[in-house]
Amino acid sequence: MSMRALSFWKDVMLTALAPAIWGSTYIVTSELLPDDRPFTSALIRVLPAGFLLLLFNRYIPIKKDLWRLFVLGALNIGIFQALLFIAAYRLPGGLAAVLSAIQPLLVMMLVWVMNGRSPLFSTLCSAIAGICGMAILLLSPQTVIEPIGIIAALMGAVSMACGVWFTSQWKLNLPLLAMTGWQLVIGGVMLAPMAYFFDEPFPPLEPLQYASYIYLSLAGALLAYTLWFRGLERLPTVAVASLGLLSPLTAVVLGWCLLSQTISGTALIGLIIVLISVFIVQWTTSKNK
Repeated sequence: MSMRALSFWKDVMLTALAPAIWGSTYIVTSELLPDDRPFTSALIRVLPAGFLLLLFNRYIPIKKDLWRLFVLGALNIGIFQALLFIAAYRLPGGLAAVLSAIQPLLVMMLVWVMNGRSPLFSTLCSAIAGICGMAILLLSPQTVIEPIGIIAALMGAVSMACGVWFTSQWKLNLPLLAMTGWQLVIGGVMLAPMAYFFDEPFPPLEPLQYASYIYLSLAGALLAYTLWFRGLERLPTVAVASLGLLSPLTAVVLGWCLLSQTISGTALIGLIIVLISVFIVQWTTSKNK
């Protein structure tokens, strides 16, 4: 394997850590966090992490990048995190994950329409197979349909797909940590009034809940978003988007390991389909990079 190929797969593995970490959001939210406080949970997740990054990387963006940072902070952080936690509170993790799995297809559509680059047939089929595999893995006849949660999950996928595409197009002239920190702070500032007006005040928190919020902020925001934006700088856009399927996959594995949730034979087939689809997208993009 050439050094270029080794570098590509190293970048893939590091970027894959981001959605793997995000996959723990569902179990942490449902099992450990106070109920019905989606905007506050999203705010606590992103704002402290953003301030920490800016504290260690005191870079002031140039004027022409400010409006782009605002757009990216809204799409990647503010809007997406608000919708993510609404869906996580209102929907079973399986349904939320299946709906979010349309993100790679949306990114392919944006690249096709806006950049004139049609997706490879194998890549398109792999993305569709990933959604089908996710549905096989996670959906059941007992799945609860909740309209607000469904809309939130779908719109969250749209917001993240647009954020991925704009991030790859604009290539802001900022250091990685500064770009990540500014987006987290902008997104956090957007979430603050929603948390104030729509969420109930916090009850007294237990030590495990404090630890959960620290984990969501340091791992789920600071580390994961830094790795995600690093991947967008180094990898093809579609390759990064397809890695998002690892988030619900991680949620399933954590549920199996920590909550004794079963994975039936049919679900196992779905899991294998998702893994194969992600690998094929990475493989095909590496050959055409």
